[in-house]
Amino acid sequence: MPIRPSTAALALRRRRQSGRIVTSTTGWAVAEVEAALEVPADPAAAAFFDVDNTMMQGASIYYFARGLAKRKYFTSGDLVRFAYQQARFRLLASEHAGTVAGAKSTALAFIAGWRVEDMERLCEEIFDELMADRIWSGTRALAQLHLDAGQRVWLVTAAPVELGRIIAQRLNLTGAIGTVAEICDGVYTGRLVGGLMHGPEKAAAITALAEVERLDLQRCAAYSDSVNDTPMLSTVGYAVAVNPDPALRREARKRGWEIRDFRTGRKAAKIAVPAALATGVLVGGVATAAAIRRRRRPPLA
Repeated sequence: MPIRPSTAALALRRRRQSGRIVTSTTGWAVAEVEAALEVPADPAAAAFFDVDNTMMQGASIYYFARGLAKRKYFTSGDLVRFAYQQARFRLLASEHAGTVAGAKSTALAFIAGWRVEDMERLCEEIFDELMADRIWSGTRALAQLHLDAGQRVWLVTAAPVELGRIIAQRLNLTGAIGTVAEICDGVYTGRLVGGLMHGPEKAAAITALAEVERLDLQRCAAYSDSVNDTPMLSTVGYAVAVNPDPALRREARKRGWEIRDFRTGRKAAKIAVPAALATGVLVGGVATAAAIRRRRRPPLA
């Protein structure tokens, strides 16, 4: 069933808004009231949110690439090539195993030689610059309902886990699951650890996390816009199609999953373009040889 804020959380929110929590010179009254209204943790349930076009308008990795291009790490031509790969992928609304398998060796090749601290700094800067204003308020509110119910909330994305982690931190969520790049002595090698966090990999990662965190997957929820995330949505007890693509909308109706669409017709048309430019950076060989040759590494401290 849909998560709703607990009675205690709503009561505390109303009291805060109305100013009826009275403070004393020692502060004990506030502490006592807040302790009484604190929402108990629900450690067996959690929510998992896809990022691109689910939590965010468009695609995080595309905006990250834009930020890098602005900083001259990529050329505009590289960005166009990145865009073309994902546009083709989304328009065909299909995926070939060979395409994904072939992308694994090159998906994060462009960061070979980068220092982890530089990558994290760039993720923070580019999120604040290009992504913060593109968070869907409706989806963020859904995540907050889970938090208000004492549950944990993870982002699940094909983008580098460092970028997913920054987005989660900025949104005050629990954490992120993402594509992991191999690191040696604080420097990226350009190779992946495991596979791309895409399609069935998301379902496998959620299942593994559930074992570690002792989650009851039948009490967990998952949210996504893409039919490629059907395995993830099928893994939990409560699935929601958010801003769904046509294939996922059909699948959701067939399975009786809830559908939430926060787009207007105009917004949907505008967002379709950057959303179609995203996973190609990771799923479609977007780290082309030309991009690698012309990349500029972050400056060393």
